[in-house]
Amino acid sequence: MALALYRYSLPFRQPLMFKGQRLASREGLLVTINGQWGEIAPLPGFSTETLADATAESLACLAAIERGEKAKPTLPSVQFGFDCARHRWPAFLPAPLPPYPLLQGSPQALMSALPERVAQWQAAPPERIKLKVARYSSDAELALITSLARWLPNTRLILDANGGWQREQALRFCQQLSPAQVDYLEEPCATLADSIAVADATGIDIALDETLQRGTVWAPHPRLAALVIKPTLIGGFAACQALVQRARAHRLRVVISSSFESQWGLGQLSSLARQWAPEEPAGLDTAQAFSESLLSPAGELRPARLHCLFHAAAGDDCKELSP
Repeated sequence: MALALYRYSLPFRQPLMFKGQRLASREGLLVTINGQWGEIAPLPGFSTETLADATAESLACLAAIERGEKAKPTLPSVQFGFDCARHRWPAFLPAPLPPYPLLQGSPQALMSALPERVAQWQAAPPERIKLKVARYSSDAELALITSLARWLPNTRLILDANGGWQREQALRFCQQLSPAQVDYLEEPCATLADSIAVADATGIDIALDETLQRGTVWAPHPRLAALVIKPTLIGGFAACQALVQRARAHRLRVVISSSFESQWGLGQLSSLARQWAPEEPAGLDTAQAFSESLLSPAGELRPARLHCLFHAAAGDDCKELSP
């Protein structure tokens, strides 16, 4: 039985804000069980557990496996990472649909970069773009949306507020949008009742994200369009697949989305998206946020970027990953 746990740190191109926390780098873990890998990367501001919590539980689970016991992780990020490391990945999967572009940053910076981005897309403008909202002034964000409509008139927007508005704020914002321009709005308000009220009042469809992570009871609604499933925040495969099945039962779209995992984790999420939601582009356009990669150009893990925390194979002590 070969077991190991490694820690990584990946710098962002520029610091990013996560629920008021400014991060210059992404910290996470990689677990390996008999040559299979999984990523454990709680997201500050969104995960209920810290990286220290996840590290402690991961080490305890590996020690249990080493003793011949069954590991039973309870933290969502650890559940997901261990499930990935124990999953039998299909040898063949359909080609992934291109993920929709993610725009994140200040409206001023995004508007300045817009002509260059549009030039890059000139041959094939994206059908959808995801834009983070409820972070800057409403006027600035609405001006950016107006610019996007002018530059990309046939591109629909996925707006993601991360529950950042009160009901009245969301209503004022959404009443200035064209529903035809918006594919859906993720979690406009902190409570599901307020989000539903905004959807009813404005005619803009919504998607659930944080609601799923909190385990809030929800029911189908005419304005509920999609479930956004982030396995790192939801937990194990069983919990994610239960949401996929419920979405299909109610004819809701399923979007498998990242939580700013490393390039390794994004690859596994892409594989899961092709298994669980092959008809829907995944929300995985986050690798662009990093200035470095855990992977070589050949797609192999870079040993120099991983620090060993635990290693057990025929009595070996902890050692750095071999190429």
